Amino acid sequence: MMDKADLMDGLRRTPRILTVFVEGVSEDQIDRRRGEGFWTIAEHANHLAQVQPMLLERLRRFRDEAHPEFVPYLPGEDEDEPDTPEVMAQATALAQFADGRREQLALLERADEQTWRKTATHPEYDRYSCHILVRHILMHDHWHMYRMEELWLTKDQYLTRLD
Repeated sequence: MMDKADLMDGLRRTPRILTVFVEGVSEDQIDRRRGEGFWTIAEHANHLAQVQPMLLERLRRFRDEAHPEFVPYLPGEDEDEPDTPEVMAQATALAQFADGRREQLALLERADEQTWRKTATHPEYDRYSCHILVRHILMHDHWHMYRMEELWLTKDQYLTRLD
């Protein structure tokens, strides 16, 4: 796990990167829907905020269980859940994201090497561990942030269509 310090540094920096980005997008653009099936920038930001408790719970399970078994989290799959994230005020979403991240970092800073190496079962993945989850959290953050920037700046004919 030669990248543990880098992963932690990335997780630590992401709330600021997200906040500066979102605060730079105008209100009319933050809620603009680029087409059917596209989330808005606000929905992406809110999704990042809303998944933090679930990710923290997964980290706790790695800490507390010998070999956790996870179920996939698929937004919009439950009957009760909308296809797009519910949108709260952007300041609230950004604060919720930062607070959730601080809790995750505090847990990870106290985690021993055994916890970082612990494996789990997850039906979506061939391999899953605490280390993989931490890297997944960082990549998930940055994938959504990239998508937000793409939705903000990319001309229609070059916009990535996710089917």
